[in-house]
Amino acid sequence: MLDVDENTLTEIVVARHADADNPRLKQIMTSLVRHLHGFAREVGLTEDEWFEGIRFLTEVGEMTDDKRQEFILLSDTLGLSMLVTAMNNRKPRGCTESTVFGPFFVEHAPEYQCGDDVAHGAKGEPCFVSGRVTALDGTPVAGALIDVWQADSDGFYDVQYRDQEAAHARGRLRSLPDGSFHFRSVRAESYPIPYDGPVGRMLEALGRHPWRPAHLHFMIEAPGYDRLITHVFRSGDQYLDSDAVFGVRPSLIANWQQHEQGIAPDGTAMDVPFSTLDFTFVLNRSDGEERERRST
Repeated sequence: MLDVDENTLTEIVVARHADADNPRLKQIMTSLVRHLHGFAREVGLTEDEWFEGIRFLTEVGEMTDDKRQEFILLSDTLGLSMLVTAMNNRKPRGCTESTVFGPFFVEHAPEYQCGDDVAHGAKGEPCFVSGRVTALDGTPVAGALIDVWQADSDGFYDVQYRDQEAAHARGRLRSLPDGSFHFRSVRAESYPIPYDGPVGRMLEALGRHPWRPAHLHFMIEAPGYDRLITHVFRSGDQYLDSDAVFGVRPSLIANWQQHEQGIAPDGTAMDVPFSTLDFTFVLNRSDGEERERRST
């Protein structure tokens, strides 16, 4: 009969993993058990606190559906998403840095041509976005698949509107032969992550705010290059130094130029103020490895 107590339990649990067929799973679960048990010992976890933790995780699961991923919000706000992203996206200096994916990406967004209005009716000041996709040596990357998505001026993504089926402020387009791209959307504004659920209550209890600085999401894919998942942040935003999900990198901050009414970059006569953004994305070569691309 094993002598199971608080001092022997961890090694007894770990020993049960001896026959695991998958060595990576064995490594991960063994480390997880050791750290969880170590955490409980370090803080002197009480039974009431443990049951409260179970209740919290249950509520996170109950809040998650096809419109909202509360577990991603939890991972993001604990800094775990950014840590995993940073560890798995080490690149040569000069390549565009990666940042968190976020919970509001949608597969197979509407396809647009360069110059089209990706906002598609989203609320906000008009914004004309342009840029280039290149390799580290400056070689243009033609035909790169560019997914872009963002919140509207009220701080909501299209999928957060329960009665809205059409995509707004999101789309996918391809870079031109010279690596350039351009499209119309709306000016990025800072917004709070959803805070009406368990993650929001956690932030409030910790004295933290739920705000993210203004940004555009980009995901860029091209054969022979690593996939890039990143943001471009608007300079001067008050939340750049306190992003709720720790996603800001100095190299990803750019200037949104403000313009009074007049002629936009695409030749459109604008009777309202508008802004412009230009940003170059530098991809990292994938060393010739064949990377599976999403179907188009």
